[in-house]
Amino acid sequence: MARKAKHPEHANHERWLVSYADFITLLFAFFVVMFATSHADKDKQKVVSAAVKEAINEGTFVTTIAGFLGKSKDNQNVHLREAKPYTGSPTEPKTPAPKDPKELKNSAAKAAVVELLPSFQALAGDLQDEIEAGKLDVSLEPRGLVVSMKEAAFFPAASDAINREAYPIIEKVADSIRKLKNPVRLEGHTDAIPIRSARFPNNWTLAAARSIAMLELLEKRFDVNRANMAVAGYADTVPIADNATAAGRAKNRRVDIIILNQFGLTSEPESVKQAQRQAATPTVAPRPPGDQGTAPVKRRKPSAAGPLKASRTKGP
Repeated sequence: MARKAKHPEHANHERWLVSYADFITLLFAFFVVMFATSHADKDKQKVVSAAVKEAINEGTFVTTIAGFLGKSKDNQNVHLREAKPYTGSPTEPKTPAPKDPKELKNSAAKAAVVELLPSFQALAGDLQDEIEAGKLDVSLEPRGLVVSMKEAAFFPAASDAINREAYPIIEKVADSIRKLKNPVRLEGHTDAIPIRSARFPNNWTLAAARSIAMLELLEKRFDVNRANMAVAGYADTVPIADNATAAGRAKNRRVDIIILNQFGLTSEPESVKQAQRQAATPTVAPRPPGDQGTAPVKRRKPSAAGPLKASRTKGP
Protein backbone atom coordinates (compact mmCIF):
# COMPACT_ATOMS: atom_id res chain seq x y z
CA MET A 1 0.00 0.00 0.00
CA ALA A 2 1.46 3.26 -0.99
CA ARG A 3 2.14 5.85 1.79
CA LYS A 4 0.37 9.15 1.73
CA ALA A 5 2.57 11.98 0.84
CA LYS A 6 3.09 14.47 3.68
CA HIS A 7 2.15 17.98 2.87
CA PRO A 8 4.52 20.68 4.06
CA GLU A 9 3.34 22.50 7.27
CA HIS A 10 2.11 25.99 6.82
CA ALA A 11 4.09 28.71 8.59
CA ASN A 12 2.25 30.00 11.75
CA HIS A 13 2.66 33.76 11.67
CA GLU A 14 0.43 34.29 14.79
CA ARG A 15 2.79 32.68 17.38
CA TRP A 16 3.88 36.10 18.59
CA LEU A 17 0.42 36.59 20.04
CA VAL A 18 1.23 34.06 22.79
CA SER A 19 4.27 35.99 23.94
CA TYR A 20 2.40 39.27 23.60
CA ALA A 21 -0.45 37.95 25.74
CA ASP A 22 2.01 36.80 28.42
CA PHE A 23 3.67 40.22 28.38
CA ILE A 24 0.34 42.04 28.70
CA THR A 25 -0.63 39.77 31.63
CA LEU A 26 2.63 40.51 33.48
CA LEU A 27 2.29 44.22 32.76
CA PHE A 28 -1.26 44.20 34.11
CA ALA A 29 -0.12 42.40 37.27
CA PHE A 30 2.69 44.95 37.72
CA PHE A 31 0.31 47.91 37.54
CA VAL A 32 -2.11 46.20 39.93
CA VAL A 33 0.71 45.83 42.49
CA MET A 34 1.77 49.45 42.01
CA PHE A 35 -1.81 50.63 42.44
CA ALA A 36 -2.27 48.60 45.62
CA THR A 37 1.02 49.91 47.05
CA SER A 38 0.08 53.53 46.42
CA HIS A 39 -3.19 53.04 48.36
CA ALA A 40 -1.66 51.62 51.53
CA ASP A 41 -3.19 52.44 54.90
CA LYS A 42 -1.47 55.72 55.77
CA ASP A 43 -2.83 55.72 59.31
CA LYS A 44 -1.13 52.40 60.04
CA GLN A 45 2.10 53.70 58.54
CA LYS A 46 2.00 56.69 60.89
CA VAL A 47 1.38 54.45 63.90
CA VAL A 48 4.31 52.19 62.94
CA SER A 49 6.57 55.21 62.36
CA ALA A 50 5.68 56.75 65.74
CA ALA A 51 6.22 53.40 67.50
CA VAL A 52 9.70 53.00 65.96
CA LYS A 53 10.70 56.55 66.95
CA GLU A 54 9.42 55.99 70.49
CA ALA A 55 11.40 52.76 70.78
CA ILE A 56 14.55 54.53 69.62
CA ASN A 57 14.01 57.42 72.03
CA GLU A 58 13.52 55.15 75.05
CA GLY A 59 16.42 52.85 74.15
CA THR A 60 14.20 49.80 73.64
CA PHE A 61 14.77 49.51 69.88
CA VAL A 62 17.11 46.52 70.18
CA THR A 63 14.76 44.72 72.55
CA THR A 64 11.84 45.29 70.20
CA ILE A 65 13.69 43.92 67.17
CA ALA A 66 14.95 40.98 69.19
CA GLY A 67 11.38 40.20 70.20
CA PHE A 68 10.38 39.95 66.55
CA LEU A 69 13.26 37.54 65.98
CA GLY A 70 12.29 35.40 68.95
CA LYS A 71 15.51 36.24 70.79
CA SER A 72 16.20 38.28 73.90
CA LYS A 73 18.41 41.35 74.03
CA ASP A 74 20.93 39.53 76.19
CA ASN A 75 21.20 36.62 73.71
CA GLN A 76 24.61 36.79 72.08
CA ASN A 77 23.25 35.21 68.90
CA VAL A 78 21.44 38.41 68.05
CA HIS A 79 24.02 40.54 66.32
CA LEU A 80 22.42 43.96 66.55
CA ARG A 81 24.26 47.22 67.04
CA GLU A 82 23.01 49.36 69.90
CA ALA A 83 21.15 52.26 68.32
CA LYS A 84 22.02 55.79 69.34
CA PRO A 85 19.29 57.90 70.97
CA TYR A 86 17.07 59.55 68.45
CA THR A 87 17.62 63.31 68.48
CA GLY A 88 14.62 64.31 66.41
CA SER A 89 11.07 64.82 67.55
CA PRO A 90 8.26 62.41 66.60
CA THR A 91 5.70 63.91 64.30
CA GLU A 92 2.92 61.97 66.01
CA PRO A 93 2.11 62.57 69.71
CA LYS A 94 2.53 59.57 71.99
CA THR A 95 -0.73 60.15 73.80
CA PRO A 96 -3.53 62.54 72.90
CA ALA A 97 -3.66 65.59 75.16
CA PRO A 98 -6.82 65.93 77.26
CA LYS A 99 -9.24 68.41 75.78
CA ASP A 100 -10.93 69.39 79.02
CA PRO A 101 -9.23 72.51 80.54
CA LYS A 102 -9.71 71.07 84.03
CA GLU A 103 -7.89 67.89 83.04
CA LEU A 104 -5.08 69.93 81.52
CA LYS A 105 -4.74 71.96 84.71
CA ASN A 106 -4.78 68.89 86.96
CA SER A 107 -2.19 67.14 84.78
CA ALA A 108 0.12 70.17 84.88
CA ALA A 109 -0.31 70.50 88.65
CA LYS A 110 0.63 66.86 89.26
CA ALA A 111 3.73 67.18 87.08
CA ALA A 112 4.70 70.40 88.87
CA VAL A 113 4.58 68.74 92.29
CA VAL A 114 7.10 66.12 91.17
CA GLU A 115 9.44 68.89 89.95
CA LEU A 116 10.39 70.04 93.47
CA LEU A 117 9.98 66.74 95.30
CA PRO A 118 13.76 66.12 95.83
CA SER A 119 14.21 69.67 97.17
CA PHE A 120 11.21 69.24 99.48
CA GLN A 121 12.67 66.04 100.92
CA ALA A 122 16.10 67.63 101.43
CA LEU A 123 14.76 70.81 103.04
CA ALA A 124 12.33 68.93 105.27
CA GLY A 125 15.23 66.80 106.50
CA ASP A 126 17.40 69.86 107.26
CA LEU A 127 14.55 71.56 109.14
CA GLN A 128 13.20 68.48 110.90
CA ASP A 129 13.96 69.82 114.39
CA GLU A 130 12.30 73.17 113.66
CA ILE A 131 9.25 71.45 112.14
CA GLU A 132 8.86 69.21 115.19
CA ALA A 133 9.19 72.26 117.44
CA GLY A 134 6.29 73.93 115.60
CA LYS A 135 8.34 76.88 114.36
CA LEU A 136 7.51 76.30 110.68
CA ASP A 137 5.91 73.93 108.21
CA VAL A 138 7.27 72.65 104.89
CA SER A 139 4.81 71.39 102.29
CA LEU A 140 4.43 70.77 98.57
CA GLU A 141 1.59 72.47 96.72
CA PRO A 142 0.74 72.56 93.01
CA ARG A 143 2.35 76.02 92.77
CA GLY A 144 5.61 74.98 94.44
CA LEU A 145 7.53 74.34 97.67
CA VAL A 146 6.01 76.26 100.61
CA VAL A 147 7.91 77.12 103.80
CA SER A 148 5.43 78.59 106.27
CA MET A 149 7.18 80.56 109.05
CA LYS A 150 5.14 81.08 112.20
CA GLU A 151 5.05 84.54 113.75
CA ALA A 152 5.91 83.25 117.22
CA ALA A 153 9.32 82.01 116.03
CA PHE A 154 10.22 84.72 113.52
CA PHE A 155 8.53 88.02 114.45
CA PRO A 156 7.66 89.85 117.64
CA ALA A 157 3.95 90.48 117.96
CA ALA A 158 2.67 93.43 115.88
CA SER A 159 6.15 94.03 114.45
CA ASP A 160 8.01 93.47 111.17
CA ALA A 161 11.43 93.05 112.82
CA ILE A 162 12.73 89.51 112.30
CA ASN A 163 14.02 87.73 115.40
CA ARG A 164 17.78 87.20 115.17
CA GLU A 165 17.35 83.77 116.78
CA ALA A 166 15.62 82.72 113.56
CA TYR A 167 18.54 83.62 111.27
CA PRO A 168 20.02 80.08 111.20
CA ILE A 169 16.64 78.69 110.09
CA ILE A 170 16.28 81.31 107.37
CA GLU A 171 19.81 80.58 106.18
CA LYS A 172 18.87 76.94 105.48
CA VAL A 173 15.93 78.09 103.39
CA ALA A 174 18.13 80.62 101.58
CA ASP A 175 20.60 77.85 100.68
CA SER A 176 17.81 75.93 98.96
CA ILE A 177 16.65 79.06 97.11
CA ARG A 178 20.15 79.75 95.78
CA LYS A 179 20.62 76.15 94.63
CA LEU A 180 17.29 75.94 92.83
CA LYS A 181 17.28 79.46 91.32
CA ASN A 182 13.50 79.26 90.98
CA PRO A 183 11.35 82.39 91.36
CA VAL A 184 10.29 83.05 94.97
CA ARG A 185 7.17 84.68 96.42
CA LEU A 186 7.10 86.05 99.95
CA GLU A 187 3.55 86.22 101.29
CA GLY A 188 2.60 87.91 104.55
CA HIS A 189 -0.50 86.81 106.51
CA THR A 190 -2.18 87.98 109.72
CA ASP A 191 -5.09 86.90 111.86
CA ALA A 192 -8.55 88.50 111.75
CA ILE A 193 -8.04 90.84 114.74
CA PRO A 194 -7.58 94.39 113.40
CA ILE A 195 -4.38 96.22 114.28
CA ARG A 196 -4.15 99.98 114.68
CA SER A 197 -0.83 101.58 115.47
CA ALA A 198 1.24 104.54 114.34
CA ARG A 199 3.36 102.30 112.09
CA PHE A 200 0.69 99.84 110.92
CA PRO A 201 -2.79 101.33 110.49
CA ASN A 202 -4.22 97.96 109.37
CA ASN A 203 -3.38 94.30 108.86
CA TRP A 204 -2.54 94.82 105.18
CA THR A 205 0.41 97.08 105.93
CA LEU A 206 1.71 94.70 108.61
CA ALA A 207 1.49 91.69 106.28
CA ALA A 208 3.25 93.52 103.44
CA ALA A 209 5.92 94.94 105.77
CA ARG A 210 6.84 91.47 107.04
CA SER A 211 7.18 90.20 103.47
CA ILE A 212 9.45 93.12 102.59
CA ALA A 213 11.51 92.58 105.73
CA MET A 214 12.04 88.94 104.76
CA LEU A 215 13.06 89.97 101.24
CA GLU A 216 15.60 92.48 102.56
CA LEU A 217 17.12 89.89 104.89
CA LEU A 218 17.36 87.21 102.18
CA GLU A 219 19.05 89.65 99.81
CA LYS A 220 21.42 91.57 102.06
CA ARG A 221 22.47 88.85 104.50
CA PHE A 222 22.03 85.59 102.56
CA ASP A 223 22.82 86.77 99.01
CA VAL A 224 19.53 85.80 97.34
CA ASN A 225 18.94 87.57 94.03
CA ARG A 226 16.49 90.41 94.63
CA ALA A 227 15.17 90.34 91.05
CA ASN A 228 14.14 86.71 91.55
CA MET A 229 11.77 87.52 94.44
CA ALA A 230 8.34 89.12 94.80
CA VAL A 231 6.33 90.17 97.85
CA ALA A 232 2.62 90.06 98.61
CA GLY A 233 0.45 90.91 101.60
CA TYR A 234 -2.81 89.06 102.17
CA ALA A 235 -3.69 90.23 105.70
CA ASP A 236 -6.38 87.87 107.05
CA THR A 237 -7.89 86.87 103.66
CA VAL A 238 -6.11 83.49 103.36
CA PRO A 239 -6.42 81.78 106.76
CA ILE A 240 -5.25 78.22 107.30
CA ALA A 241 -6.98 77.80 110.66
CA ASP A 242 -10.01 79.09 112.56
CA ASN A 243 -9.63 82.71 113.66
CA ALA A 244 -12.16 82.11 116.45
CA THR A 245 -9.52 80.38 118.61
CA ALA A 246 -6.16 81.59 119.91
CA ALA A 247 -4.39 78.53 118.49
CA GLY A 248 -5.96 79.12 115.07
CA ARG A 249 -4.99 82.79 115.05
CA ALA A 250 -1.41 81.87 115.93
CA LYS A 251 -1.24 79.59 112.88
CA ASN A 252 -2.64 82.30 110.61
CA ARG A 253 0.04 84.82 111.63
CA ARG A 254 2.81 83.72 109.29
CA VAL A 255 5.08 84.52 106.34
CA ASP A 256 5.09 81.94 103.56
CA ILE A 257 8.13 81.54 101.33
CA ILE A 258 7.02 79.86 98.10
CA ILE A 259 9.65 78.48 95.74
CA LEU A 260 7.61 78.49 92.55
CA ASN A 261 7.67 75.70 89.99
CA GLN A 262 6.70 76.01 86.32
CA PHE A 263 2.99 75.63 87.13
CA GLY A 264 3.08 78.30 89.82
CA LEU A 265 5.03 80.63 87.55
CA THR A 266 2.13 80.76 85.07
CA SER A 267 0.23 83.04 87.44
CA GLU A 268 3.02 85.63 87.40
CA PRO A 269 2.81 88.62 84.98
CA GLU A 270 4.77 88.15 81.75
CA SER A 271 7.00 91.16 82.49
CA VAL A 272 7.90 89.68 85.87
CA LYS A 273 8.72 86.29 84.31
CA GLN A 274 10.94 87.97 81.71
CA ALA A 275 12.78 89.96 84.37
CA GLN A 276 13.34 86.82 86.41
CA ARG A 277 14.73 84.98 83.38
CA GLN A 278 17.14 87.84 82.75
CA ALA A 279 18.15 87.88 86.41
CA ALA A 280 18.94 84.16 86.26
CA THR A 281 21.31 84.77 83.29
CA PRO A 282 24.76 85.88 84.48
CA THR A 283 25.97 89.07 82.83
CA VAL A 284 29.54 90.40 82.60
CA ALA A 285 30.03 94.16 82.75
CA PRO A 286 32.17 95.59 79.91
CA ARG A 287 35.76 96.29 80.89
CA PRO A 288 36.81 99.97 80.58
CA PRO A 289 39.47 100.84 77.97
CA GLY A 290 43.01 100.22 79.17
CA ASP A 291 41.88 98.06 82.06
CA GLN A 292 44.05 94.96 82.27
CA GLY A 293 41.65 93.22 84.59
CA THR A 294 41.61 92.76 88.32
CA ALA A 295 41.31 89.73 90.48
CA PRO A 296 37.71 88.83 91.29
CA VAL A 297 36.58 89.87 94.73
CA LYS A 298 35.40 86.93 96.78
CA ARG A 299 32.19 87.55 98.68
CA ARG A 300 32.28 86.36 102.23
CA LYS A 301 29.92 83.49 102.87
CA PRO A 302 27.16 84.53 105.28
CA SER A 303 27.35 82.97 108.69
CA ALA A 304 24.55 82.34 111.11
CA ALA A 305 24.35 84.92 113.85
CA GLY A 306 24.58 83.77 117.41
CA PRO A 307 21.45 83.58 119.50
CA LEU A 308 20.40 86.92 120.91
CA LYS A 309 17.42 87.54 123.08
CA ALA A 310 14.80 89.90 121.67
CA SER A 311 12.01 91.39 123.71
CA ARG A 312 8.45 90.48 122.70
CA THR A 313 5.53 92.83 123.01
CA LYS A 314 1.99 91.64 123.01
CA GLY A 315 -0.03 92.71 119.99
CA PRO A 316 -3.69 93.50 119.76
